[in-house]
Amino acid sequence: MQSYTETTELPAPDLEADMLLEEEESSDSYSQLVWQRFSRSKAAIAGALMVIMLVVLAMFPEFFSPYDFYNTTLSDTYIPPAEIRFFDVDGNFLFRPFVYKSELVIDPVTYQAKQALDTEHPHFIRFFVRSWEYKLFGLIETDLHIIGLDGDEVRVHLLGTDRFGRDLWGRICLAGRVSLSLSILAAVIAIVIGSSVGVISGYYGGKIDNAIQRFVEVVMSFPELPLWMALAAVIPKTWPSGQIFLVMAFIFPFLRWAVLAREVRGKVLSLRETDFILAAKEQGAGDFRIIFKHLYPNVLSHVIVILTLMIPDIILAEAFLSFLGIGIQEPLTSWGFLMKSAQSLETLGQNTWILTPVIFIVVAVLGLNFLGDGLRDAADPYSNL
Repeated sequence: MQSYTETTELPAPDLEADMLLEEEESSDSYSQLVWQRFSRSKAAIAGALMVIMLVVLAMFPEFFSPYDFYNTTLSDTYIPPAEIRFFDVDGNFLFRPFVYKSELVIDPVTYQAKQALDTEHPHFIRFFVRSWEYKLFGLIETDLHIIGLDGDEVRVHLLGTDRFGRDLWGRICLAGRVSLSLSILAAVIAIVIGSSVGVISGYYGGKIDNAIQRFVEVVMSFPELPLWMALAAVIPKTWPSGQIFLVMAFIFPFLRWAVLAREVRGKVLSLRETDFILAAKEQGAGDFRIIFKHLYPNVLSHVIVILTLMIPDIILAEAFLSFLGIGIQEPLTSWGFLMKSAQSLETLGQNTWILTPVIFIVVAVLGLNFLGDGLRDAADPYSNL
């Protein structure tokens, strides 16, 4: 009896399909991997949205402000924020946001000023209205605004007014332009100087590195607050606000580039003896090419993260200095300058809405820190995968 064994042939592995799959998996570029990891962080996305919101408000303050924030109206001094309603006093839903006209009256018993509402005539809020004229980016003349009321007999101040009767919402948007532009400009200057010095110091080493690091230590030893107070005493009061803005934009980098230079130097010291740097030297690449073509791109992710974390630090420093009166001055305005009205406890106790700029400072600092943390984690997409 003849016996035989049946064998089942297994299909040959599809090498071509495996190769295509590997190519597809490896086709993601570094930027795509960074974005994939960044987009998974809800805090980073929230921080980016917060920063974008503040930047948009700072770029178009005239569009978002229903009234000219430069005009003073003493009759509107310290008006509280408007109460935007959808229901009238009888509980009826009116489908459109509206406000009631308020008048300042004196209580005959306590002799305290209070707001009396005219609840018989609701004034509806309209969007994209024509009001006071301005130049968009200083070039395009327009009078379009995002919000307004029917008629001029009633004014809607979203965040109230200041001691000169100026709309606080519009002035906060305008102040964001100064605070953000100053902090971004100062941070970029500090980043350029600190990263360049750090890369050069770490690459050359030896006597050059020793001399640069001693100078860095001298810069780091400067006390910041006494230096600012000395500058405030030296700078003439007749200087225009634009020159004070530029002075602050260059003093902040002078005090902050040294820390970044130390950090970048440490990273470059660990990179200068790696294979790709030695190979570039063997092929005859010059120092300039090695520094800015090979070393600098490898520390760029760290530099970007430090940039996003340095901006809120400068925002807080500028707000503190302007609050003390040694920072931004009129006619420019910043979030810190708007806080000068809160120095009087009597004014602060009766008009608490003048603290509103603090909210924007907190949003800016939190948003930039969330964004910086997300970029720091996303800058190394191959870790913890």
